[in-house]
Amino acid sequence: MRSGALSFNIKKECNVTKARSGVMKLPHYEVKTPVFMPVGTQGTMKGLLPDQLEELDCEIILGNTYHLGNRPGTDILEKVGGLHKFMGWNRALLTDSGGFQMVSLLKLAEITEEGVKFKSPYDNSEIMLTPEKSIEIQNCIGADIIMQLDDVVQTTFQDYNRIKEATERTSRWLDRCISAHQRPTEQSIFPIVQGLLNKELREQSAGEHMKKDVNGFAIGGLSGGEAKDDFWPMVSLSTGILDKNRPRYLMGVGLAIDLVVCVALGVDMFDCVFPTRTARFGCALVNTGQLNLKQKQYETDLNPIDKDCTCQTCKNYTRAYLHCIVTVESVACHLISVHNIAFQV
Repeated sequence: MRSGALSFNIKKECNVTKARSGVMKLPHYEVKTPVFMPVGTQGTMKGLLPDQLEELDCEIILGNTYHLGNRPGTDILEKVGGLHKFMGWNRALLTDSGGFQMVSLLKLAEITEEGVKFKSPYDNSEIMLTPEKSIEIQNCIGADIIMQLDDVVQTTFQDYNRIKEATERTSRWLDRCISAHQRPTEQSIFPIVQGLLNKELREQSAGEHMKKDVNGFAIGGLSGGEAKDDFWPMVSLSTGILDKNRPRYLMGVGLAIDLVVCVALGVDMFDCVFPTRTARFGCALVNTGQLNLKQKQYETDLNPIDKDCTCQTCKNYTRAYLHCIVTVESVACHLISVHNIAFQV
């Protein structure tokens, strides 16, 4: 019996594609889909405050289990009553499992059936992140949606035996995560479909996850440098197997073209650091792509970033002003981040 921590209602469906709009009711907030989730790795969005995110109509954000488990740590999170209270955020939260750190910190990690053994980048101490430990941390964080720990392999990796091992291990770890989950009536756990670019393995993974009594699904192992002609068909294959009446979350995707295509392929949820990361490089997102506000052509441009955008940055500041401060003032990153998040959500 699925938990009551999530209900998903499809409101409209496209007659031509697999696109749909819906409402996902979560313990802390009601989220309209399709939805883009900005990433607040350590319980904060780089350059933005929680009330600014609310002003931008952001309904759900993402936190990172690995980083939050290290700092502030589970003791503090338990003491204050979870991440919502700790960061002053009253809307929905999703946490990833820490599995992606297998790729991003691979030189510091050893992957076994037990879990992932890390050398902490904070103090070089040894950490064993097991499926059970990942869920324990996420139960302390208290996010509305939590992820299973998965065995993550770089998308462009070619070793079939390693990809097969990771796909099958992810399924075994899912069972351990579900068994360890202590708050099923308050938090929904999503399994993660793996298999990289291998059609048979991805079908196997999605099919096995479909047997589980869960409230939604995540699609992982993609958007890691592969060509679009490889990426998009794997998304379509995954959504073609996964239950249409449960939300589907495509992990780590934030480029505009990918959002449009993958919504048409039946995806409901996305996350990516792209909007805030590109802001730190002085780039603003617009319908035609990006504006690199460091370029001299914006020195005398008195237009806003986007005349149709209603964010505070576009209401109050010109491209010329942002060009003037972008390389010398940290507030420029803040102002561009405000716009980029507004553009993305």
